[in-house]
Formats: sequence, structure tokens, C-alpha cells
Amino acid sequence: MSEFFSSDLSRRAILQTLAKGALVATVPTWFVRQSEAAEHEMALTQRKFGPNDIINVGLIGSGGPKGGYRQGFGVANHMRGRAGVKMVAVCDVDADHRDWAANQFGPDTAKYTDYRQLLADRKIDAVIIGTPDHWHSIIAIDAMKAGKDVYCEKPLTLAIQEGRDISNAAMKGKRVFQTGSQQRSDARFRLACELVRNGRVGKLLKVTTHLPGGPVGGPFEPKPVPAGFDWNMWVGPAPMTEYIYERTHGNFRWWLEYSGGMLTDWGAHHNDIAQWALGMDDSGPISVEGTAKNPPSVGKTFYNTFPEFEIRYRYANGVPLHCTNTGENGVMFEGDAGWIFVSRGAIRASDAKLLEDPLPASATKLYVSNDHAQNFVDCMRTRNQPICNAEVGHRSATVCHMANISLMLNGRKLMWDPKAERFAGDPEAQAMVARPQRKWDVRA
Repeated sequence: MSEFFSSDLSRRAILQTLAKGALVATVPTWFVRQSEAAEHEMALTQRKFGPNDIINVGLIGSGGPKGGYRQGFGVANHMRGRAGVKMVAVCDVDADHRDWAANQFGPDTAKYTDYRQLLADRKIDAVIIGTPDHWHSIIAIDAMKAGKDVYCEKPLTLAIQEGRDISNAAMKGKRVFQTGSQQRSDARFRLACELVRNGRVGKLLKVTTHLPGGPVGGPFEPKPVPAGFDWNMWVGPAPMTEYIYERTHGNFRWWLEYSGGMLTDWGAHHNDIAQWALGMDDSGPISVEGTAKNPPSVGKTFYNTFPEFEIRYRYANGVPLHCTNTGENGVMFEGDAGWIFVSRGAIRASDAKLLEDPLPASATKLYVSNDHAQNFVDCMRTRNQPICNAEVGHRSATVCHMANISLMLNGRKLMWDPKAERFAGDPEAQAMVARPQRKWDVRA
């Protein structure tokens, strides 16, 4: 694979540019008032659960006190703080994690090693899926078939086809499905997207998503499987290998067998925001190409995702999306009338008036959510669609998977039909839309 092309927006250049612009740590007052009114209107929707009914939730893939990864527990812990929500069950293939999480929720919390046992519990109304990515689609679809609503961590899937399967299952079963792309519930990102949608930066010329770079590592030593850890169940539909600790817990992200590196980890956040601003929640780019730095070594004992990358997409409207591991973490929107940069810490613009001047009453308004977990809970009661439903999560993950597919094919340019969800004229790329799955169930 070739080394990087020269970026036209280097780290130094973007920092110098941003230093000249306006910094707003919080969103303007006019936008806060508009958001409060929209949330009030949503609250008036007829509830399907009684306002005092308890929603029982099970957690699948908790993480725990070791390994530095407890995303599932973090979401569950936040959600149980919402009124009318109770965590009643935990499933994890690591006994230490399972016991630790259950103890946090209380002594009456049910504990499972096999997620199917949790799904069989009819008193559970919804599940939170915090497993590694390669398990998301199987568990999510099984959960919806069992009549559960689903909150699934991002990136939604390991492969493009899995996302289509999840979205179809959610629509068929009329389930409430929230993808854990919580930046959609951050007012800064919503403001940036509304301003771009309404032409505040003029004609949009370019979007850049700045992600962190990924780690390199290995060789790692195979070790005996720890007591209380179900390695076969952890590997699940992925190819079986010897147990290596560095494949598990938070480090699963750096193995293509289970995830997609930073391109899917942070890419699922920032490319999701780019799609939102572009009005492409039910579509996507029409082409992708890129370059990347290969991991220093490859094999079963080395991280194998791409640690550094430069990806170029193009949309049908002509707007290019550039995804890079250089520059300040966040999303840059550049137009012929100025620019807006947004991150989790701030929103900036080339001119303060781009942010401060209210949009007219006739402006396009986006879905309002200021609490991602609460939005999911509210939608379980109303049966409305949450802010980042299965189709949105699938389309945003698709953008990220397209990049990895291009890079695995030496960065060649691929043409994508977002309606048919197919790579045009490239059977090799099309074959990578789905992943082969191992028969993981030892009972089968």
C-alpha cells in the first residue's frame, strides 16, 4: 500500500485558520430556546407505556474493572439514572466483568454468559449491546425477534450487509432502535449541521472529518484462556485463533476480524455528523478512494487495522468528504461564504455572525435530542423513532466500511451505488460487503 498523499489541509494550517475564527464553547441562546421548544413538543406525544411504568433493561457486553473497556456498562449506568428505568440483567462472557457489573446494579440483577438466555426473559423490555462489533448484528437481530427494543453501540456493524439486515429487522418488527452515536444528541453538532443545511457557510465546498490515528502493536504472545472466560463465545462468528489477551476488551478495535480501527471507531462518530449535515441519512457517497500506512507487520499476533489514513469520498451533489487522521479532532465544513468547525469541546466559525445570527423561522430544523439515553427511553414510551435509528446507524457505518474496503484493495477508487448498496463494476469489492461467519455455537 502506498504512503500518504499530501493533505491540502495540514495540521498546522488548520490550527492557524481556526485561531483566526470565533470560538464558542456553548451554543447561542437563540438555539437553546429553539431546542427547548422542540423537546417540549416531543414530550406531548402520546405515550405507549404508562408514565409510571418501569422499563426493564438487560445489558449484553458490560465490560468491567479490567481491560480499560466498559462502554456497555457506561451506557447502562447512564440509562438507569433516567426515570422509570431499571437494569435487571447482565450478560458477559467474562465472569469477572459479569459479576462486577451485576454488583453495580444490585444484588437482584440476573447474570448470564449466553445472551440468548437473557433474551428469553420476557420481563426484559430492551437491551443495551456493548459487545465488540463483530457480535452486534447477530445479537441485535435476535433481540428484536425476541420483542426487545435495542440500544446498540457504534459502529453499528462489522460489515455493510449486517447493517442492512439490522435496519430491515427493526422496520419489520417495529422495534425502537438507537445507535450509540451520541454526538447527534450534542447541541454543538446539531447547530453546526443546521447551519450547514441552511446555507450559512454558502455553497458547501468540502467537509473534512479529523479522526485520531490508531495504534500499532505486536507480536503478542498467545496465552492460556483465563478461568471464567468463554473464549469460543467471545470469538463467536469471527475466525477462531489462539487466545491473545490483546485481542480482547478495548483492544478488539485494532483487529479487522472484530472491528475496523479508528476508521470505524471515531469515523462512526464524525462521518455520521457529515452525513447529517449533508442530508444523507438515507444515502451515502458515490465513490471512495484513499491511501494508508500499513501496520508495520501483519499476522495473527499483530494489530492489523490501518493506523494512519487519508480517505476521499464524493457525494452525488459534488461535495467531497475528506477523512484523515491528521488535524484537530472534529468536523470542518468549508463553504464559499466561510467555515464552521465543531468538536465535542467547542464550535467555531470564520465569522462569529455565522453562529450568532438566528436562523429564520422557515429554516430547516433537525431532530432535537439533548440526552441520547433519554431519547431512547422516551421513544420506547412513545414508539417514535429515536434520533439515530437503525437506518441512520447503518448508513453512517457504511461510509466507514467503504474506506476499509478500499484500503484493503490497495486504496483503489471504488464506485458505490447508495440506493442499491453495491459497488459498481468491482466484484472483488462487492464480495467484501458481507463477512463470512464461523459456526460458533458448539451445540449446533
